[in-house]
Amino acid sequence: MLIRIVKMTFQPGRENEFLREFEKRKGHIAGFKGCDGVELLRDINQPAIFFTYSKWKDEASLEAYRNSPLFDETWTTVKKWFGDRPEAWSVQTID
Repeated sequence: MLIRIVKMTFQPGRENEFLREFEKRKGHIAGFKGCDGVELLRDINQPAIFFTYSKWKDEASLEAYRNSPLFDETWTTVKKWFGDRPEAWSVQTID
């Protein structure tokens, strides 16, 4: 199991646009082959900062998503609203 965490900072006033877009696409992302779910988190002190937390079967599944038209369309739409460079981490739990 691989967990992908992506931090996105948006320009002030663009948060609701992102929320609407995420709501439209989250079911498609969660239904992507190899994805075991996706959650959206929001910083409680900085409301323009969001995190996606997604679970993937393996790195190949994540890469298939990152090379898909769904990812391209989503990223093309939301990146124009960024106020800062996004950050991403691929992590796994330690038993």
